[in-house]
Order: sequence, then structure tokens, then C-alpha cells
Amino acid sequence: MDFGPVQLLVVGFEEGKFEGKILAELKRLREHDIVRLVDLLFVRRGEGDTVEKVELSDLSQEEAMEFGALAGALLGLGAEGEEGAEAGALLGAAAAEDGSILDDEAWYLADHIPEGASAAIALLEHRWAIPLRDAIQDAGGVTLADSWVHPQDLVAIGAAARLAADRAAE
Repeated sequence: MDFGPVQLLVVGFEEGKFEGKILAELKRLREHDIVRLVDLLFVRRGEGDTVEKVELSDLSQEEAMEFGALAGALLGLGAEGEEGAEAGALLGAAAAEDGSILDDEAWYLADHIPEGASAAIALLEHRWAIPLRDAIQDAGGVTLADSWVHPQDLVAIGAAARLAADRAAE
């Protein structure tokens, strides 16, 4: 299986209005092969130590194990070279055998949200990017950098430019 780039997205909800719109949009994106939900962990912290969690994935057990093996191999390669990659692939596949990638994060996430609040961690595979990545590789290109540019980033850059211009004018 060919995996596209994977984005980690963490979203918090102080007072969630969960009417199914988020899941409906994820389903629409999946149906158009734009994104695939590798794993989604939703955690709600109730009163005291009560924690509710829901986990969803578009991956089959076999695909989850393959994703786990790939992630484990890359981690192992970075830590211990080729031998680490082999060991990491085996450990990653075994860890994802139940189809869950993020399950262990539930308690960590719950510890960081206030009572009555919710949060979600999603691993989204960007399927649309696979043909673009392949075309770049086929043309002999290599990615030198990539980053998300959010509207707030542009506002911050504009504010910094204005500050620099004001200082230069003084």
C-alpha cells in the first residue's frame, strides 16, 4: 500500500456542539479520496476522573499494521540504522495489530483538558498528494521543505513587516 503524507491534527472543544458535521465532512473527503482517516481519538473529560473516548479509523487491520510497520521502521532507522528499521517495523506492526494507532494517547490527552471539555487527535493521510509526490519524484525533484501556512501566520508576517517598517522610519 502506498501512503500519502500524514498530518497530525489536534483540536480542542470547550463546549462541543457535536451534530455529526465533522464526521460527515471526513466521510465526504474520504469518498472523494482526498483524505483518509488513519486514526481519530476523541476524548471527553467528565467530572473528576471520568474519561470517555471514541476511536475511529478508515484503515483495515491489515492497513493499520502496514502503517504501524512503516512508522516503526522509520523510527527504527533514525535510532539504530538498518537493524533498527527492521526491528522497528516488527514492533510497529505488532503495536497497530488491534487497528489502533493513538489509543495510548487517551489518558495523556485527558490530563491536559479541563472538566467538561473535549479534544480530538487525528492522523489524516492526504491521498490527493500521492500523485503530486510521485510526479515530483519522477521528474527528479526532492522536497526541500514543506509547511502549512495558516491565515494567522500571514497576519503575523504582516504585523512584523509593519513593525519593521515603523522602526526603519524612525
